[in-house]
Amino acid sequence: MDSPGYIVLSRLIAAQRATSVTAHNIANADTPGFRALRPVFGTVLERQMGAEAPRGGRDMAYAQDRATWRDGTAAPLAQTGNPLDAALSDQEAFFAVETPRGERYTRAGRFTLDGQGRVVDADGARVLGAGGQPLQLEPNVARIEIRGDGTVVTENGPAGQLRVVRFENQQRLQAEGDRNFAAPDDMAPQPVAQPGVVQGAVEGSNVRPVMELTRLTDDMRQFQFVAQMAEREGERLGSAVDRILKRR
Repeated sequence: MDSPGYIVLSRLIAAQRATSVTAHNIANADTPGFRALRPVFGTVLERQMGAEAPRGGRDMAYAQDRATWRDGTAAPLAQTGNPLDAALSDQEAFFAVETPRGERYTRAGRFTLDGQGRVVDADGARVLGAGGQPLQLEPNVARIEIRGDGTVVTENGPAGQLRVVRFENQQRLQAEGDRNFAAPDDMAPQPVAQPGVVQGAVEGSNVRPVMELTRLTDDMRQFQFVAQMAEREGERLGSAVDRILKRR
């Protein structure tokens, strides 16, 4: 395959990647705490081997999949009436949960109690307190209050405080599933003193379905257009080879 074929192939891979990311966003339009993803593409310039660019021409440009950017736009809050559900008004803050893989971070505050009085999330991971220990309430508590700073109070008095943290660069967090994030070893979480916890509410997804469907339609058209270009490039090469063989 010559240079035009490789350029078209790089664009085809980029179009496929964009379609995949947009479809993933649509699939998580109702996932609590989910934040939309955006692919980031770059351009790789390369000079032709043993030849200068023609007058008025440019270097060959290849599309490159550089990274995935996470949209930090605020998502709507849904009132649930569940006293253990919690949302964060601080858009840079995260709850901390304990998983078999270690401490992870989430904005999906749909919490409940397990059979032993431990506060857990929707996946059964234990919610951590400010001291890094799992948060546990006394059995059969009748009243639960979560204050703005994350302090949990029952009729028996303070029961602990939710561990809420933030990071200097959220884009470096590594997604695990659709709700949790893992932090690199060189990026330590920073406690948030006033996270603005909202009791009885859950943060939704910041995906806007109509916008994502429009973007998906455009991505698919781009993919089809580039696929047609690749097919025509293959036909052009085949025709060129046939002509060369006939001359011989």
